[in-house]
Amino acid sequence: MFNFFGNDINSGVKEFNAQKNAVLLDVRTREEFEEGHIPKSVNLPLDEIQKIEELVKDKNTKIYTYCYSGARSADATRKLNFLGYVNTENIGGIASYKGEIER
Repeated sequence: MFNFFGNDINSGVKEFNAQKNAVLLDVRTREEFEEGHIPKSVNLPLDEIQKIEELVKDKNTKIYTYCYSGARSADATRKLNFLGYVNTENIGGIASYKGEIER
């Protein structure tokens, strides 16, 4: 599937796995997350993004966001930046992901 935002989720996940203390944030709905998600990812639906402060206290923490296509994760990244998180990256959509999926 073409990712309109040009981000490569596969290289983003590889980068995430190489870091310590980074967060891989799945901003899809809880139902989508339960159907299958990237290992080690944490689910926080986009409409609950303000709850990030309960999950990630340090606003310098590297946060990688993804969704299905990359659109919601782009929005989530903007909102995280607005909330003061300075080290965020939209890595795109799970639709383009070629690795292992957890259920």
